[in-house]
Amino acid sequence: MKNYELRITNYGILFLFFLFTVHCSLFTVSAQLSPPSQQNQNGQAGTFLIRNARIVTVSGAPVENGSLLIQNGRIAAVGANVNAPAGAETIDGSGLMVFPGMIDAATNMGLMEIPLGAPGTDDDAEVGDMNPNARAIVGVNPHLTHIPVTRVNGTTTVLTMPQGGIVSGQASIINLIGSTQAEMAVNPSFALVIDFPRVAGGFGGGFGGGFGGQAPNFEEAIRTRDQRLTDLRRMLKDAEAYGKAHDAYAQNKTLPRPKTDLRLAALVPFARGEKPVIMIANREIDIRNAVRFADDNKLKMILMGGNDAWRAADLLKQRNVPVIITGIWSLPAREDDAYDVLFENASKLQRAGVRFAVASGDEGANARDLPYQAGMTAAFGLTPEEALKSVTLYPAQILGIADRMGSLEVGKVANIVVADGDILDPRTHIRHLFINGRKMPLNTKHTELFDQFKDRKLPASQ
Repeated sequence: MKNYELRITNYGILFLFFLFTVHCSLFTVSAQLSPPSQQNQNGQAGTFLIRNARIVTVSGAPVENGSLLIQNGRIAAVGANVNAPAGAETIDGSGLMVFPGMIDAATNMGLMEIPLGAPGTDDDAEVGDMNPNARAIVGVNPHLTHIPVTRVNGTTTVLTMPQGGIVSGQASIINLIGSTQAEMAVNPSFALVIDFPRVAGGFGGGFGGGFGGQAPNFEEAIRTRDQRLTDLRRMLKDAEAYGKAHDAYAQNKTLPRPKTDLRLAALVPFARGEKPVIMIANREIDIRNAVRFADDNKLKMILMGGNDAWRAADLLKQRNVPVIITGIWSLPAREDDAYDVLFENASKLQRAGVRFAVASGDEGANARDLPYQAGMTAAFGLTPEEALKSVTLYPAQILGIADRMGSLEVGKVANIVVADGDILDPRTHIRHLFINGRKMPLNTKHTELFDQFKDRKLPASQ
């Protein structure tokens, strides 16, 4: 019996050794076959001069047959005659156009890769309804495939934000370059995201539905909404009191030391109006309620979503509330809405004098479609120049980074796209891309798959 048990033990050891050997072999083969991660390719630093191109400055008139100099990560010169310094790499821009990198002001970029079936790639929400201390920058994964796929289509900067609950957390502005969150961060704590409480259950819903279903209890829905607003209002007041108590203690140490509350501490600058608060709302009634709530609580509000923003344009203009439009490609909410009601939203806001920007509102996979959503606004009321500004200069102004990004001006960060046509046209190809003045490679998971299978031949038919 002992010999039999010994043989079993030896066989078990041999089997484990076999599995270990196969695992190591597969790992080695995989490492040999897998190309370097596109996400970790942080580009080529240096001095670059783009010559003989059409420079679309956005903030001013285009420069025909002009040149743009990139030096030390910034735009050093723009004009008709720019001399190349010693050691500069010259790029012939004949037939090409130069644009500022686009800015997507509403994404979950870096927080989610596979929404269903792979929880390990999803880090965009915290447990609970009130999470002002949750910061998106902490959860950003710089190595997601969505990042290079998005940037090679011309988007160089995004606002990434958490979701879930009423107070979702703090949104961060990041450049789509870098191997760490710190390298990517432009503003790690830009705004607080609030999914504004609303009455759920059928108001302004989509097409059809409801046959044979249980009628929603609107009274209960209203009570729930009101309770959430009360909780939110109370938390903002608590944050104000918390900030005052800590300020008083900082000036007079003889006072009792206030207790530490991470959630209230994080909320203080937003409750004081020192930093903006992004309110997510789409229906007209919710937009008006959100603006009124922000006024009552002295919040510095930015409206996000805004499908019905054009219906409340008078109030938004009066209160100087900017709008980040995310529903360009959404379906109309009401059965009697025109098919193009959301396509025309941006042009109606522009005519009303409301500040706005166009954003994808996407979790990452389709943020690359931002230029085409902006292009749709140009087909439905906006001029091509205004449509381009809606994804460059206007989001930069709303996000407080217009002094650094959004247009091609001397001194600004060299986030630059060189293309063979209009950047908002789906037929256009990106020829060169710069982020923080670094020349980025244009390969992605998509291009690698294309190269892998482009020459595949089907077997001859029998």
